[in-house]
Amino acid sequence: MEVQLSCFVSVCFLFSLSDASQQPNIVVMLMDDMGWGDLGVYGQPAKETPNLDKMAANGVLMPDFYSGNPLCSPSRASLLTGRLPIRNGFYTTNAHARNGYTPQIIVGGIQDSEVLLPELLHTKGYRSKIIGKWHLGHQPQFLPLKHGFDEFFGSSNCHFGPYDNVKTPNIPVFRDGAMIGRYYEEFKIEKGVSNLTQIFIEEGLDFIVKEHIAGRPFFLYWAPDATHTPLYASKEFQGTSQRGLYGDAVRELDSGVGRILTKLKDLKIENNTFVLFTSDNGAAIVSRTAGGSNGPFLCGKETTYEGGMREPTIAWWPGKIPAGKVSHQLGSVMDIFSTALDLAGIAAPSDRIYDGRSLLPALLHDDIDSNKTIFYYRGNEMMAIRKGLYKAHYWTWTNSIDEFMKGINFCRGENVSGVMTHAQTNHTKQPLLFHLGRDPGEKYPLKPASSEYKSVIADIESVVAEHKTNLKPGVPQLNVCDNGVMNWAPPGCEKVNSCLKGVPSNPQKCTWPH
Repeated sequence: MEVQLSCFVSVCFLFSLSDASQQPNIVVMLMDDMGWGDLGVYGQPAKETPNLDKMAANGVLMPDFYSGNPLCSPSRASLLTGRLPIRNGFYTTNAHARNGYTPQIIVGGIQDSEVLLPELLHTKGYRSKIIGKWHLGHQPQFLPLKHGFDEFFGSSNCHFGPYDNVKTPNIPVFRDGAMIGRYYEEFKIEKGVSNLTQIFIEEGLDFIVKEHIAGRPFFLYWAPDATHTPLYASKEFQGTSQRGLYGDAVRELDSGVGRILTKLKDLKIENNTFVLFTSDNGAAIVSRTAGGSNGPFLCGKETTYEGGMREPTIAWWPGKIPAGKVSHQLGSVMDIFSTALDLAGIAAPSDRIYDGRSLLPALLHDDIDSNKTIFYYRGNEMMAIRKGLYKAHYWTWTNSIDEFMKGINFCRGENVSGVMTHAQTNHTKQPLLFHLGRDPGEKYPLKPASSEYKSVIADIESVVAEHKTNLKPGVPQLNVCDNGVMNWAPPGCEKVNSCLKGVPSNPQKCTWPH
């Protein structure tokens, strides 16, 4: 059920103080390709995340929390707009149900018509900074400072590379609106060793201290990317995990979380700072032992099975959120948008449909919204829906048999007949229905002839019909690719002698294999 949000009223009255310094600070920690099963508190047997486990013990664990998409860019766009990718334009119509994202050949990006969270927070005096991966478009008009952020340290794209700077340029790293170097050049990543996570941690700590001294409320969007291939960790953390380099990266990020929370306590602002930790999509099972874990859930990144979109999530707000609780409130990254506005006492624009809802009633008062619905999209297709403990698959697809035979496997050696399909399979006339409480691994669909199936599917089909009736897709931004728009000469390149000769423009349809 979609809602036209005009005001959040659950706790706005708590934050109506005229003194801007009383506005609660907001910290969102978004990991990259980290899976539901990667934290000790979520059952990872190595138990190598003591800071996150402690954060959960002092906050609320949210085991039923989802990304906005099974791939990075659309999920990040959902978080910052509060809207599904099909609405905000982060999808492709080049082929049916294909995942798209923003490599440096993409022409599109976040549109000016979308109102991002930092733009709205700015109206209440918030200072906003993004640290790490942006991934909503790399051309100048799409960069963070054009869309509400006051500060930026990180990159517009993934840290793929190294490249030759002739056929393909290395990815730039930005300080605010200008590049200050490139990955693999000024910002080294060599054989899995890099101090980038330490830089991202220090940037976050410095921002918190600076804004505290200035007496301004702040929004910190901390989005490090060390758990995305190619993996990296600093020398201090190399070889410290039972899980190899991926585990080293997780341990370093866990350390960073601990340092940020400790800084909030040292400054005595922890009771006025809401922190939420989550991930952009499920772990990349395609990386096998070099990737993360999705716990008991089926498949991983790129898919709309549970492993592709259910995320390790913790909310923390000492003195406000009861410690040591587990909330089974269904939630998604789009709810971060709505929750932040609720915290700041800001009304969302009333001219569009939002898919997020505030999590504060559930977190503060255990007031569970039983009507909350999760839509699982892959490109331009609604693949599945969850309402309550029931999930219905309207389409299923892992990836093509051709890709699978080449060794590209988005699952982990499993084969659930009739559920995992290498052809796009339409179940619209009789959706596959699972009870995720009894069957979290999506292995045993309910029998369509059963009374349980019949009673549940009628309600779900009503919700789907309403959703599709009200759906107005945005203009797709992931359709056109062009080598000419790569990071040849980003803003500021002349100051660091890093402007490269580009190649002629040759726009064409992007090819998205899965």
